[in-house]
Amino acid sequence: MSPRERLSSARLYLVCDARPLEWLQAALRGGVDLVQLRDKTLDSAGLVAAAGAFRAAASETGALFVVNDRPDLVAACGADGVHVGQDDLSPAEARALVGPDRIVGRSTHAPAQADAASADPDVDYLAVGPVHATPTKPGRPAAGLDYVSYAARTVTKPWFAIGGLDAGNVDAVLARGAERIVVVRAITEAADPEAAARALGERLGATRA
Repeated sequence: MSPRERLSSARLYLVCDARPLEWLQAALRGGVDLVQLRDKTLDSAGLVAAAGAFRAAASETGALFVVNDRPDLVAACGADGVHVGQDDLSPAEARALVGPDRIVGRSTHAPAQADAASADPDVDYLAVGPVHATPTKPGRPAAGLDYVSYAARTVTKPWFAIGGLDAGNVDAVLARGAERIVVVRAITEAADPEAAARALGERLGATRA
């Protein structure tokens, strides 16, 4: 199954910094469908080295693995694709580097950006948010729940609500029509990453049911 085909069923997306293989295996066992390596402290060689654990853990469970902002390193990392923000390379530039078969994700923060990404043939999925202000994106104002509702009405590609989401507030975005979420601290700061991922996956599953 191609990365794009697997993307269609992905629901729980984890973004994290470099982690040991055992930690990643636990989180992905818990139900993470897509994991992104985002570590601004690492240089190119460090990212490629860290990617080995991500690739191994993802391959064990059939999860997707993408890197943040660095389409030039996708092949060296063995990644399934790349995620680019509004201030990074354009989706077309990312696509030219990763090729036609890998996935390209795009951050969006407002309806006009969602519209543009939804219509862009080089974008495979969108991140919609941040729903809540989050320290992982300092200075980025919250887009709020109304933006989630807008995406639910208009975006036809796979899209993930993102931004300060955890087990305590995820039901609000699901009620607005989200079927996929991105989390960071809800799993990275959990004492048991496998249990934290499983609890979030159960909320997503209950909504689909």
